[in-house]
Amino acid sequence: MQTLKVDLGERSYPIHIGEDLLDQPELLAPHIRGRQVAIISNETVAPLYLERLTRSLAQFSVVSVVLPDGEAFKTWETLQLIFDGLLTARHDRRTTVIALGGGVIGDMAGFAAACYQRGVDFIQVPTTLLSQVDSSVGGKTGINHPLGKNMVGAFYQPNVVLIDTATLNTLPARELSAGLAEVIKYGLICDEPFLTWLEENVDRLRALDQVALTYAIERSCAAKAAVVGADERETGVRATLNLGHTFGHAIETHMGYGVWLHGEAVAAGTVMALEMSARLGWISEQERDRGIRLFQRAGLPVIPPEEMTEVDFLEHMAIDKKVIDGRLRLVLLRHMGEAVVTDDYPKEVLQATLGADYRALAQLKG
Repeated sequence: MQTLKVDLGERSYPIHIGEDLLDQPELLAPHIRGRQVAIISNETVAPLYLERLTRSLAQFSVVSVVLPDGEAFKTWETLQLIFDGLLTARHDRRTTVIALGGGVIGDMAGFAAACYQRGVDFIQVPTTLLSQVDSSVGGKTGINHPLGKNMVGAFYQPNVVLIDTATLNTLPARELSAGLAEVIKYGLICDEPFLTWLEENVDRLRALDQVALTYAIERSCAAKAAVVGADERETGVRATLNLGHTFGHAIETHMGYGVWLHGEAVAAGTVMALEMSARLGWISEQERDRGIRLFQRAGLPVIPPEEMTEVDFLEHMAIDKKVIDGRLRLVLLRHMGEAVVTDDYPKEVLQATLGADYRALAQLKG
């Protein structure tokens, strides 16, 4: 087992990474103050892991709330089911909410914990690669709005993050690839040597090689922990973690939540960010192509939805958390391994990026 730390002073917390950690109650018990525990999961994950986690928490009074599965259910209506479960079981302010599932469950359970009786303890037990390397770390919680993804939520840090890498053995290949989009992101924005490692090991990751997966998860979490420790509420450097997300969120919102997986939309959105960075002359076309090639090898889409027009993108991107005083800030690459957040770009470059022939770029890569 590897243990990392998110350094936030008195609110610091550990990230435990390893196989079969669900069966190690000593990793969770020190972070549970009261007797009451509520496990929030979904219809896909609960049959696989809810009983194991409940057994590990036998010393506590445990209830579970099982939600429908999918991004389409990341709504106020579904959030109310968590509150219904907590109130029906008469959970008090010393309850601990545990998220058992992917990013949707983590975001919703965390938001519920932030709101219930004005804030109760919260633990993340992520079971998808995407949630293990990204959404479970850093305290971003929330739900979607029809006009924009993750536009309603709160910063609310967990007490501990428990990453059992063995849960990835039951993850569908499409979901695994979606998680690799966020892993690749770390190489692009702040760790070029990791990008090289990914190029050499992406086939091992897709084959669920536990050694490779553990290394990739640890390196990704270490990168995110460092950024969150420096900028918890995304006033500066943390925004670079959103490479490709402004374009990607527009895809998710336009296509309907859940039609494209989050990682798939991020992959296509990051290709657009690479293209714009190349058009600005910040990276070379060869470097752009390097990124495209890796996303393809990871089994990810690199072509935005053909039915989306430039106007569609601009309308959705105008409702983005990085818009400040009416100016759209984008995360782009100044160099491979160095991201920047900027609103200083010619509008015609953005328009050319939105209208680029991504199918031709994809065909060039085979």
